[in-house]
Amino acid sequence: MNSRTASLKAVRYHSGEWEVLRNGVIIEAPVTLSVNGQVWLTLMCTPTDLEALSIGFLFNEGVIKNSSEIDLVEVCPTGENVDIWLKKTVEQPRRWRHTTGCTGGATAVNLEQFHPELNKNGALLTPAIVDKLVNNLLEAQVLYRKVGGVHTSILSDGKRTLVSAEDIGRHNSLDKIAGRCLLEQINVSRKILVTTGRISSDMIQKAARIGASIVISRTSASSLSVRLAEEWGITLIGYARRDQFVVYTHPERIEQNNIVLTPHI
Repeated sequence: MNSRTASLKAVRYHSGEWEVLRNGVIIEAPVTLSVNGQVWLTLMCTPTDLEALSIGFLFNEGVIKNSSEIDLVEVCPTGENVDIWLKKTVEQPRRWRHTTGCTGGATAVNLEQFHPELNKNGALLTPAIVDKLVNNLLEAQVLYRKVGGVHTSILSDGKRTLVSAEDIGRHNSLDKIAGRCLLEQINVSRKILVTTGRISSDMIQKAARIGASIVISRTSASSLSVRLAEEWGITLIGYARRDQFVVYTHPERIEQNNIVLTPHI
């Protein structure tokens, strides 16, 4: 169908009947990332916006600080590999740690040694704004509405969506956002990340690198991501649905009226 989706024949059972149909599915493909002429690793991803994906990955891994450190980015015509040449020498990580979730993300970041600048942005959100941000996320799900099986993430300043990204991997969607921020020089004082993906430790690490003060997910958070979000000054929100959500850390950024404490039985 295109570089993001493929068409296949399938059979569907519904209400006692079978039918043959052509179904669209999201493409998952290996893309090799080379840095300064050395192959680093292979990313399993939706092969779109590969320049942003690769640049964002290096940024979130702490290899580069900004786009001025990049000399050249070459995406091969087939989309099978990306070559990045930096204006400095960098050492390839000796060991990649596989992260949780779909497509098997990878990172070389040692969370015990990763100490981002404490996020002190105290901008207040109302529950209505949180609800609006979730709606903005749903509106950005272009691929998901076509074929499903896709994660979507958006970066917002609380008023408008600054950039959005879709990928089969939730980690990749944040790398693409980081890459777009560097390429388009997006720098705002308040950064809010909203995602369909589960927030694990590596996801909150990427959010911290991007500089998000608030992270909102449609699903759950892990125990380690909650601990890290608390330490790093990030408001972490999970299970965000229409008119409901759970605040795990730093609730002072969310306006709270008429709180009812429900005792645990």
